[in-house]
Amino acid sequence: MTMLRDPSVKYSAFPQVPLSHREWPGRVTTKAPIWLSTDLRDGNQSLIDPMDAEKKTRFFDLLVKCGFKEIEVGFPASGATDFDYIQGLVRGGRIPEGVTPQVLTQSRADLIRTSFDSLEGAKTAIVHVYNAVSPAWRKIVFNMEMPEIKGIAIEGAKQLRDNAARLPGTDWRFQYSPETFSTAELDFSIECCEAVMQILQPTAENPIILNLPATVEASTPNIYADQIEYFCKNLPNRDTAIISLHTHNDRGTGVAAAELGLLAGADRVEGCLFGNGERTGNTCLVTVALNLYTQGVDPELDFSNIDEVIQTVEYCNNLPVHPRHPYGGELVYTAFSGSHQDAIKKGFAARERQNDERWEVPYLPIDPADLGRSYEAVIRVNSQSGKGGVAWVLEQDKGLKLPKKMQASFSHVVQALADETSRELGAEDIWHAFERQYLTTEAKRFQLVDWSETHSGADRIFAGKLTIDGTPRSVSGRGNGLMSSVIAALRESGGPVMDIVDYSEHAIGQGSNVQAAAYVECRTADGKSLFGCGLDTDVATASVRAILSAANGA
Repeated sequence: MTMLRDPSVKYSAFPQVPLSHREWPGRVTTKAPIWLSTDLRDGNQSLIDPMDAEKKTRFFDLLVKCGFKEIEVGFPASGATDFDYIQGLVRGGRIPEGVTPQVLTQSRADLIRTSFDSLEGAKTAIVHVYNAVSPAWRKIVFNMEMPEIKGIAIEGAKQLRDNAARLPGTDWRFQYSPETFSTAELDFSIECCEAVMQILQPTAENPIILNLPATVEASTPNIYADQIEYFCKNLPNRDTAIISLHTHNDRGTGVAAAELGLLAGADRVEGCLFGNGERTGNTCLVTVALNLYTQGVDPELDFSNIDEVIQTVEYCNNLPVHPRHPYGGELVYTAFSGSHQDAIKKGFAARERQNDERWEVPYLPIDPADLGRSYEAVIRVNSQSGKGGVAWVLEQDKGLKLPKKMQASFSHVVQALADETSRELGAEDIWHAFERQYLTTEAKRFQLVDWSETHSGADRIFAGKLTIDGTPRSVSGRGNGLMSSVIAALRESGGPVMDIVDYSEHAIGQGSNVQAAAYVECRTADGKSLFGCGLDTDVATASVRAILSAANGA
């Protein structure tokens, strides 16, 4: 084969849908759709190593725990593995009340009969029959004309009807898919669905499920939405059908197609957790569901322990969830850059002052706590991080609330460490760096041993026992306050000449375990800023330690 210089000549623009007064662009999402997980069928058939019974059982239990009421449990006509697993679910009483199992089969009499047999004894069940209807499949795969394709759909519907009558102990529900709907003629898809409905005679109380798959995603999501709206408006007896979507992700817009398809009139969404499936996968049900939170809509699925969900899915699929996967990825709530960190930090500070539960934090579309994620992981530090990120980690991990100027000063220390190590810095790395810079007195000029304070009129006199350059010494100083008297004592003992520019303090912890944190900014005679921090159960001692910490920085 020779390579074309312009491969685009092989392809044609996808045709527009003849929809003159489309309504879906003006609609808003107000409720969750009906959900169906096809992880155990569509997802499973795409795995390099399909799930065994133990993994399928674990996955099924997860789906039930997450709140799925309809679960496609397999393709029983494909072989004994799926058939036996499905029968085990039914006969073992493992399907909870309110959960409906679904199975998929091609529109063939023997396969449909096997599918019904696998679910015999279930309280309620859905049998899903499909046949491809698009031109490429008619011409290339089946070598059939439209009437023959429609005939396959009709025969499948008759088999559904007759097998349901054969096994009356189950409340049977029916689903039909004009497979490859997204690349088929819309009127022909409607014609096939109408023919199936004439056989099965659905009602508003007992509707048929008509599933409209984007088997291969071949157009922009707005075109798919147009297809759904056209179908809904032109389907006879629309009120007797549940319109279901099954979008794939070949163009990377499976989630968008599902969301717009719901606006266009669909009632139900099929997909897999984290988008597993053939080729580029099915639509991600986690993403579609959690996107609803940003519209103020309850998704009616429980992903409050997203890490447990991920662990189970990764174990059963033997595939990792990408670190940047929406909502579930390890890094999706994490900011490394300084500007992002600063905005998030300010957002959480503002939230503490709120009087309502409304969520409004920059860069975080939903609250990580709603998915069981901790705030400690929101900001992480590397060479791209700024002062806000460093301050956030210290506040979350150690309860320290550094003043802004001190944040900027210490961030240079962390930046140098990140550059030196060429890796992400954890909370312990940052804490050890803070200790070395401000708290540890080992190998520092000034070390506090003991101190006392007396008053002389309006003055205060500091009397301290220090170790200065390794030698124990008694020092004293006079000032109008404790800290100024400490600075005077240091000056008279050969310490730096400096003045206090700023001071702040706060408590860490509560009750008997409370500790005081004191911060000081001093300025030397030549204009250099020195920062210090002191920690102690006594706030006065903490402030003395903070002054010595700043002096050690000189």
